[in-house]
Amino acid sequence: MLRLFTDFDGPIVDVSERYYRVYQFCLEKTRRPDQSVRELPKVEFWQLKRSRVPEKQIALKSGLDEAQAVEFAQLRRQTVHTKQYFQYDSLVSGAVDALLKIQEAGIDLAVMTMRRVRELDYAFHKFQLDRFFPENRCYCLSNDYVKTRDIEDKPLLMARALEELPAVADSWMVGDTEADITAAKKHGIKVIAVESGIRDRAQLELYQPDLIVRDLSVAVDLIVEGKLTDQ
Repeated sequence: MLRLFTDFDGPIVDVSERYYRVYQFCLEKTRRPDQSVRELPKVEFWQLKRSRVPEKQIALKSGLDEAQAVEFAQLRRQTVHTKQYFQYDSLVSGAVDALLKIQEAGIDLAVMTMRRVRELDYAFHKFQLDRFFPENRCYCLSNDYVKTRDIEDKPLLMARALEELPAVADSWMVGDTEADITAAKKHGIKVIAVESGIRDRAQLELYQPDLIVRDLSVAVDLIVEGKLTDQ
């Protein structure tokens, strides 16, 4: 049997609007009432995020001073995963069709995400995605988990999954960040990086995934059609 691990944000869910709304909120909360700032257009903001420009640098580009930039970055960290902003997430185009194709092909599907249980449950309900992921195929963070860094936490999730899940003949990981690539490579899982998430191609290439494709749909087509058997 073939197993596919997929990240959630990036391959399945588009978080760009949530991140942009949080950026707008933090910029407005941090600026002085009489201060002139430049609110970046969403396209520019998202490209900065995808190329891993630090939060402080984004704040400075928006017209905040050094002290405000520190405050902005702290406020952003406190806000981006709060309940009221998750409503701005949307499905990546073609993601549900790709999940259906995985199901129809009889591939064992598991989700592996840095979302907490309540955050994943919210999205499952909103987008009716629990039909693809039974509880024993969901690997996420507990609601009280103390995060370190994704690149350190995600390999721990992968280790737990490999310990708990039945053995399969072959496995792939699909993700959109360095954490996904690192988690897969650390445990000998082949990995496809997608450009539909929070990292651009240049950033993904730094971590040398087996393949970089546009989105989950392309990745699934290649896997289902058996075009990656020699990878």
